[in-house]
Amino acid sequence: MTSTSRRTALKVLGGAAASGGAALTSLGAAPAAAASGRIPADLKPGGKLDRFIADLAAKDQFSGSALLTYRKRPVLSRSHGMADRKKGVRIGPRTRFALGSITKMFTGVAVHQLVRQGKLNYTDKLGAHLDGFPEHIANTVTVHHLFTHSSGLGDFHNLPGYKKASRKWNSPDEVLNGTVDFIRKTDLAFPPGAGSTYSNSAYCLLGAIVAAVSEQSYYTYMKRLFRDAGMGDSGFFTKPQWRTDPTLAHTYYKKPGSSEWTDGLEEHAYIALPPGGSFATCADMDRFAQLLMNNDLLGPAHTSLMLGAKIPKPVDGSEEEPPPPDAPPSTTFAGYGSRTELVGDQWVHGHGGGSTLGTSANLEFFPGSGWVVVVLGNSGNRSSKPIATLARDIILQQ
Repeated sequence: MTSTSRRTALKVLGGAAASGGAALTSLGAAPAAAASGRIPADLKPGGKLDRFIADLAAKDQFSGSALLTYRKRPVLSRSHGMADRKKGVRIGPRTRFALGSITKMFTGVAVHQLVRQGKLNYTDKLGAHLDGFPEHIANTVTVHHLFTHSSGLGDFHNLPGYKKASRKWNSPDEVLNGTVDFIRKTDLAFPPGAGSTYSNSAYCLLGAIVAAVSEQSYYTYMKRLFRDAGMGDSGFFTKPQWRTDPTLAHTYYKKPGSSEWTDGLEEHAYIALPPGGSFATCADMDRFAQLLMNNDLLGPAHTSLMLGAKIPKPVDGSEEEPPPPDAPPSTTFAGYGSRTELVGDQWVHGHGGGSTLGTSANLEFFPGSGWVVVVLGNSGNRSSKPIATLARDIILQQ
């Protein structure tokens, strides 16, 4: 990935990035090569990608599902491995996977919906909607800062005492409110807007703002969002539901020095939070991408605001392999609930998600050509990433 300053990036985008207007370009006309309508053989059944997925599965390096669609039509759909190794439940197209940080996109949509309704603004201060924060945080951190990982807040998972306390929470409201209470006790690593650091705490606060502004539980709001989007298999599920529902894939990891898979379900919280951990099928994630690309979730203006490049991407701790020497220049940005990458002259939108407990998920969509790539896994660390990367490379080479 090329190194790009914020000033240079804004210049590349014609100054539109600061306002989100860049997404209008990203949702515009396709490059001539991408618009040709040709489906590469490498993406078809039996092609390079299909063989790569099968090889990883045969080596026990991937367990999960992958779905590629082109202009809403399925091109490749594959499922491998076990959703529950102990009970012998195999993964299939209707298996629901933990999504990790892809959940941030759903939280982002909720915030944009409330902005459209006039109940919220991107320039609102944190203290306008949530109380109990020190004045220097309440009166300086904005919704914009929370969205773009530029608030100065970090990751609540790393706060002293959080892991021990969270194990005792056994209701959705207790999980969200208890986490927000921990965040209230933290200070900023830098003044808002003066830097960037990947922040799960910021997106947790965005979820709390959704609850406060909508005057209902965050989880109730999200249940309606999934329903209205036609994503009937998506949602937030409690640990008791996860234990008993065979459609919810368990997550697996290997302990240091061990070659055996360990079920990580019991190490998760009672329920996931706004930054990560909701569940979905590949089909629902494809639908979500299609709705965004067609402006059906938010309308053109707010879709543009969500997907438009704002500031260069903060590092989230998952260092990626450097691109090959012949790769086109690329710059990744934080949007308002999404990640946006400019690769050559093409835009790629989406998000990734993962954890050391086995969650691994990637969603990428290419408005210029109409491709959507969904790869959801349930074993190993970032096992979905190589598959998504190969699919992306083939698509961008058209």
